[in-house]
Amino acid sequence: MAFESIDELARRLAESVPQGIRSVKEDLEKNFRSVLSSGLGKLDLVTREEFEVQEAVLARTRQKLEALEERLHAMEEAKAGSKKKKKKKASKKK
Repeated sequence: MAFESIDELARRLAESVPQGIRSVKEDLEKNFRSVLSSGLGKLDLVTREEFEVQEAVLARTRQKLEALEERLHAMEEAKAGSKKKKKKKASKKK
């Protein structure tokens, strides 16, 4: 999460505090910012850029897998077809 987002969230939290406590708004905002940064820092998050790179890798891998599946299917069909031809030849010889 970008620091601007953390700052904005901390500011909004500080503004949502009741009027009587707003006199310590700056302290609250600092504390909110610190807690948010610390909490989010502990999470196992990735950046948008890292996510998009992995998404592209996954898409390429999926394309390769689909191509391999098609090749395998064609090979299996060819093998099944050659077995049928051998059986027909064997039955004609008898």
